[in-house]
Amino acid sequence: MQVVSRRLGHQNLNPCRSISSLKSLYPLHDYHYGAHHPRFASNIATKGIGHLVRKGTGGRSSVSGIISAVFGATGFLGRYLVQRLAKMGSQVLVPFRGSEDSHRHLKLMGDLGQIVPMKYNPRDENSIKAVMAKANVVINLIGREYETRNYSFEEVNHFMAEKLAVIAKEHGGIMRFVQVSCLGASPSSPSRMLKAKAAAEEAILRELPEATIMRPAGMIGTEDRILNTWAHFVKNYGFLPLIGDGSTKIQPVYVVDVASAIIAALKDDGTSMGKVYELGGPDVFSVHQLAEIMFDTIREWPHYVKVPFPIAKGIAMPREIFLNKVPFPLPTPTIFNLDQINALTQDTVVSPDALTFNDLGIVPHKLKGYPIEFLIQYRKGGPNYGSTVSEKVSPDAYP
Repeated sequence: MQVVSRRLGHQNLNPCRSISSLKSLYPLHDYHYGAHHPRFASNIATKGIGHLVRKGTGGRSSVSGIISAVFGATGFLGRYLVQRLAKMGSQVLVPFRGSEDSHRHLKLMGDLGQIVPMKYNPRDENSIKAVMAKANVVINLIGREYETRNYSFEEVNHFMAEKLAVIAKEHGGIMRFVQVSCLGASPSSPSRMLKAKAAAEEAILRELPEATIMRPAGMIGTEDRILNTWAHFVKNYGFLPLIGDGSTKIQPVYVVDVASAIIAALKDDGTSMGKVYELGGPDVFSVHQLAEIMFDTIREWPHYVKVPFPIAKGIAMPREIFLNKVPFPLPTPTIFNLDQINALTQDTVVSPDALTFNDLGIVPHKLKGYPIEFLIQYRKGGPNYGSTVSEKVSPDAYP
């Protein structure tokens, strides 16, 4: 009796017979559930080792096959990029060096267990290797437009990026490396930050020739450090300093478009590997024109004080002189940032022959409208108050 029961148990536990019996009752074709079906196929190109396994329909509860280590994810661009990665079912490793609250806002962007915060030290190679251990994609967003007592332009914008590239090369399993640089990065730039970014690009392409370089222009968005800084200054002091005469040409870009460009590069068939993309908005503005848009959105009368470059540099110089000479940290520079002032001595626009959003299949948003709606918080009395266009008309214009 025991022998018979064992045989029956083995027959019931035989997976081949049970599956074949199910198929006989409900004939299903493997084609519709195989990895080769376009709905389940991988959408990330790799370095010649085939496609990654993808499961699900492509939502946040799916598996995209991407395990991305996003260095600098707690910054401005990071929150938008992490959201896009998590939305498509990717696991995102978020290395952070600050407090435990610095990554709190990112946890909600992905499904349970998909956003993985990891404490690390950017100066410790072992902690960087621990972050990259399970990753197959590395995205470097680390950057700083001002120096501190602990971190120089060169260390933050150049040496850290080079270290990530070297470790990714040693790792052997990193299939895509994306470096986010800056538009205008050049060894001949008057800005130390842009010089460091150019040096980082050269070092990364030397270590990883298949890396993708993104050069976004000044990014505009809810947490930006351009329009928010200007609006804060205007609300506090009633005027806006124009460095130079405000004629410097810039090409600001919506931050969401930059995040979309990085995702598009990961999804392509590998055509973006080893290439440099310059990401600028659809319109070129002078600094004065962009300030006019800001004033019009916050419904304030425009008041400017033109500050010549030598005077602006003189105002910003004391911080640079005393930065490493006093035993306490100095305030973070805003408008009068010496390196940014040096960068404003040259126009920063997309080169005519550069690869742009169009080559990634993306149409960037125009700046006027939704991308700057966040400025309504600065309107006097609330979103529906402030000086309207009709109030700005001169009385002499009436008949």
